Amino acid sequence: MLSLTSDRSISRRHPASLTLALAGLVAAAAILSLTTGAAGLGLGDLAAGLFGDGLSTRDRVVLYDIRLPRLAMGLAVGAALAVSGVLLQGLFHNPLADPGIVGVSAGAGLGAVLAIVLGGLMPAGLAGLFGSWLVPAAAGLGGWATTLLLYRVATTGKRTEVATMLLAGIALSALAGAATGVLTYIADDRQLRDLTFWGMGSLAGATWAKLAAAAPLIGAALMLSMRLARGLNALALGEAQAAHMGTDVQRLKGWAIFATAAAAGASVAVSGGIGFIGLVVPHLLRQAQGPDHRHLLPNAALLGAALLVLADLVSRSIVAPAELPLGIITALIGAPVFLWMLLHNTQLKGR
Repeated sequence: MLSLTSDRSISRRHPASLTLALAGLVAAAAILSLTTGAAGLGLGDLAAGLFGDGLSTRDRVVLYDIRLPRLAMGLAVGAALAVSGVLLQGLFHNPLADPGIVGVSAGAGLGAVLAIVLGGLMPAGLAGLFGSWLVPAAAGLGGWATTLLLYRVATTGKRTEVATMLLAGIALSALAGAATGVLTYIADDRQLRDLTFWGMGSLAGATWAKLAAAAPLIGAALMLSMRLARGLNALALGEAQAAHMGTDVQRLKGWAIFATAAAAGASVAVSGGIGFIGLVVPHLLRQAQGPDHRHLLPNAALLGAALLVLADLVSRSIVAPAELPLGIITALIGAPVFLWMLLHNTQLKGR
């Protein structure tokens, strides 16, 4: 399998120092996110709003109803996507693996498209029951259904074949993409606009209610992933070696897929399609600190959270008062960084 990680990176640097630096980056990104926007809020206003009662009614609405839920959503989604990438790359021994390659993102996208295009055909009572939650709920169900189907196809008896899972994920992604194409073809102009903006990702619709629905899933998935770090380290040596070291490989695979589906599915459901965070963040950290998952997973959560918050800040500032879709910003930043890493790795191997 392709490896972008130099052996020289193993155990180099000080991961604890890197964790502190990333925590500082998250704090700086959060302050910038809360103080930047059409309604100017300085550091003094922010402190007064968070620790006192010195804000006007308008500024309190801006801070507590718009910027804080948007910031919290960005932190949660960024951490979830980055950790999902680490889990899948560790599971598949493939640095190109991310939530999109096993079909989770495509399945969630198909669920969202079904809700947008065919949601009007639902009985009024059922549609009213979901309300504005129809698209996120359909996206979450789509991601989960794809994951369950993937796991069923790749599991024979009590053994799950990783290679089969990877191939099945590619096939399911293609199938979901084809179905999405058919639905896009029959969509009307308004639905096409909704599909386009949802597919490019955004945190503009962040609310406390959406965060309350997604955060428990994402939080549980992140905590579970941290418990898988030692098993993923053992799996890097090969399945047979990991089993000899006492790792229940089958159980590890199941929990890793479960955590990925929960984190990535919930993220896509509330934010739409946002690429490159799950692909680029693990590579950046492996170059900086090495492949030890005990440090890689928490640091990926911090760096993914910070990058997504900063990308969101750019998306709503660069063409203010309008807003660019977040997926465009992550692609514009992530694709050149990824190409640079490929070129850098090729040059290292050529020396």
